Parts: sequence; C-alpha cells; structure tokens
Amino acid sequence: MPGTHRELLETLDRWGLPIEPHWKALDGIDKVAAYCAEWGEKRSSGARALAFDTDGVVIKLDDIALRGRLGTTSKFPRWAIAYKFPPEQAETTLTKIDINVGRTGAVTPFAVLEPVFIAGTTVSMATLHNANEVARKDIRDGDRVIVEKAGDIIPQVVRVVDLERTDRAERWQMPTHCPRCQSELVRGDEEAVWRCENTSCPAKLQRGLEHFAARHAMNIEGLGESRIAQLIAEKLVASYADVYKLTQEQLERVDRMAEKSAANLIAQIERSKTRDFWRLVYGLGIRHVGERGAQALAGSFGTMDALMTASKEQLQAVPDIGPVVATAVREYLDQPQNQALIRELAAAGLNMEAPITASSTPGPLSGKTFVLTGTLPTLSREAATEAIQSRGGKVTGSVSKKTDYVVAGADPGSKLAKAEALGISVLDEAAFRSLVSL
Repeated sequence: MPGTHRELLETLDRWGLPIEPHWKALDGIDKVAAYCAEWGEKRSSGARALAFDTDGVVIKLDDIALRGRLGTTSKFPRWAIAYKFPPEQAETTLTKIDINVGRTGAVTPFAVLEPVFIAGTTVSMATLHNANEVARKDIRDGDRVIVEKAGDIIPQVVRVVDLERTDRAERWQMPTHCPRCQSELVRGDEEAVWRCENTSCPAKLQRGLEHFAARHAMNIEGLGESRIAQLIAEKLVASYADVYKLTQEQLERVDRMAEKSAANLIAQIERSKTRDFWRLVYGLGIRHVGERGAQALAGSFGTMDALMTASKEQLQAVPDIGPVVATAVREYLDQPQNQALIRELAAAGLNMEAPITASSTPGPLSGKTFVLTGTLPTLSREAATEAIQSRGGKVTGSVSKKTDYVVAGADPGSKLAKAEALGISVLDEAAFRSLVSL
C-alpha cells in the first residue's frame, strides 16, 4: 500500500487507470497558495485549460498515515480542504425589477436582466433578496450592474456600476399591494420580508401546490408547474383539497390533456392518498417545517388529530422542534381555513396517521433519550440508532438537560464537551453495548 497520495496516483497511472492529470505535489503553504492563484488566473482569463468548469482547488495532506491520525468529522475529512475561487462576475443591464410571490406569501423582488453568460450558463434573472437590499445597493431599473453566482449557483446582483449617473430612473419602491391579488402587503416588526396574507391568492396557491405535489412531499407525478397553472386558470382547483375532487372527464377537457394523460394523473393523485403521514405534514407548507421537522412531528404525535390539539409546549418538547417551529405550527393549525383544509383532505381519504415506530414501543430504554457523536469503532450510527429505538429509546441530534446518555466515539466534537458540562452520562461503545445487551 502506498504511503502517500502522490505514490497512489503514480501507481494508478502506471496501471493504466485514468487520473486527473493536473495534480501536483507541493511542499509548503506558499507553493500551495501560488498553485491556487495560478489556476484562479487561468479561470478568470477565460483560457480553456480544462475541458470542464471548476470552482476551486482541493488541497489534501499527502501522508496517508497522518490522515488517519487527523480523522474525520461527521461531514468531512480533517486532512482535506477546498479552496474556492472568487465567483465569476459579469456586467449587464438590469431591465427592470419585478416581484415574485412565494408559497408562504413572501413577496420578494428579483432582477430581470439582459441575458449574460456566467459560470457555464446564461443568466437572465437574479435574486435581489428583499426590499432593504435593493435600497442599500440603490438598484434601479435600467442600471448597468455586476452579477455573480453566489456559491457558483444562485445569480445575484452585486452592485451598480455607476451610481453617479444623472439619468438614472427613480428609486425603486416596494409595492404596497400584492401584484397578483391586490391584497395589502404586511411586514412583521422583526422581518425584512413583506407578505401577502390572502389565503386565496393565486400566486400563493400556485407555489403552494407545486410544493404539495413535489417528490419529497405528496409526489404526484404529472402535477407540475405548468399543469398547476392550467388547473388554476381553468378554476378547477382553488385549494389543495380540490386536487382530490378532480375527475378524469374534467382533466380531458384541459388543453393538451388526452384521455391517457388524464387517467395517469388521476391514478397518481389516488396513489398519493397512501403516502406517509409526515409527507402530508411537510406538503402543507407550514413555515419553518422541513422534511426532518415533519418526520419528527408525525413520529411524535402519530395522528393529525393529536398534532392539531398539541400545545406549543408539547410541540416544543419534540426533538428537533424549537420555539420558532413550534410557534409556526401552532399558528398554522389555529387558522380556521387551514383546519377546514385538513378536514377536507381527511374526507378525501388521505393518510392521517403515522405507523407506530420502534421508538414509541415499550422497552427497556423507554423514556430514555440518547445523543450519538463521533465515530464508533465497529457500530455504524444507523445500527446504534436502531438498537436504541428497538428498545424503546429516542435518538436526538442535540445535547440538552433532557438527554440521558451521550454515546461518544472518535472525534466527538462539541457535543461531548456539552454533555460533560451538564453532567450527562457518557458511554463508549463497550458501555453502550453492555447497556443495550448487544
């Protein structure tokens, strides 16, 4: 076995296996910095040194034995790091500032641009984040602007090229009413985002249905953005529940929907009724509730009835659910129109219950909460979690006064220190195996 990474690459090359040929072994941080600068210049100059786009250089420790000593965290190795190049920028004209309405009613400005090529794609729109950012950067219609991709992914306007121009348009003002339904916009005292609170707003319905039908939610194949827009325009759906009232005959009358495609969509809608309960909780689009939060809520309360009657304190007692999420869930479930929607979905036959999970069944660890941190010598995190849940215990992601045990392996990080500070019992793998009788 080669003792260094360079020897490994050289060996693979001799064997005729393909390797990226531009790697280089370097001694000292100055040489590493120079190498990164060299490739950064090649990238920014437009020279086609490589057959593919790049966003940085990966720097690795050469000595494989030292890599073992450094180890890894739960997310990345400690013996490698990515040096990211500055984002590519381009100058173009911002033709106008437009408004988007999201599924939660958030009304946000975005820039419509003269198309410009940046980091491998042509960009014609860019985020402006919120009204405060537009004012801070003093962005106006018709400005020449510098645009970049944040993280080489999301286009954003960096700055205006010439703020001193005398022929610039008037300062942009956030509209006072929703551009789709004309309802008055509101903004919370501590928020930067303006919102449309009209539950019947067609823009909110459009984005909300896209989320509801998406793969990670109810997974209704064939109910995408354009199809949803058609159904709203034809006044066939005005809420999520209306999706389950659609008939094949109605769909066949929709433009570009033949008998077969209508039948397929009806079958997908019917199939979605059996999706896991947590997917429905996620699909409802409650603010701050992601997939993990939806799974935690469904697993802890088991039924929609139990979730709807849970107090804010009971919600916050669920692992991974903090005060912000608990407040958002309670506010959503307290609204009469949302209660009516859930009743309609239940009447349509959607799954409103979660199966009893192993962690909710009685066992020797019932009532005990565990946190796993670091890498155990022989047990994977999944195996340790299964061992706890199958015996009635719970596994959470953070240490608190409610934690009973922290199971710590190599490279435990800050969770171990917090457990020790709180006086929580810390188990190594041997002690853990003894506790759960593995």
